[in-house]
Amino acid sequence: MAQVEESIEVHVPVNTAHDRWTRFESFPKPMGVERIEQRTQTLTHRATSVGGVEREFDAQITERIPDERFARTAVGGEAEQAGVVTSHRLDGTRTEVVLQMDFDPDGPAETVGDKPGLVREQVTGDLEGFEHFLETRGQEAGARRGSV
Repeated sequence: MAQVEESIEVHVPVNTAHDRWTRFESFPKPMGVERIEQRTQTLTHRATSVGGVEREFDAQITERIPDERFARTAVGGEAEQAGVVTSHRLDGTRTEVVLQMDFDPDGPAETVGDKPGLVREQVTGDLEGFEHFLETRGQEAGARRGSV
């Protein structure tokens, strides 16, 4: 099992950062996400493309604490992975977003492909894309606010 942890500081309040992360359907394409569909309150279906490898799988939301933490794990399909995003309030207008991911590279091509840090580069690029997405979309929210 491989692990990646990256963080980024965004210039929006913690509630905006967390709310945007939980609005799955509006994720920008540069984040490696082709599509996310909310199936139930705690189940999503994802189509991703990372380093040219396309995957479709369901993900179970295992924890959601508004403005703090969001965790999910793959449950079937073409991926073995889990992830957690934590939002840390730095002050009233800045938030640190930390993404931790565990994943199991599938087969020799993905294992070799990850050695030079391809997944880490994708995660870093994803967080930068998220920062741009946040900072250009304004302060509107509308996310799922309940705890899981």
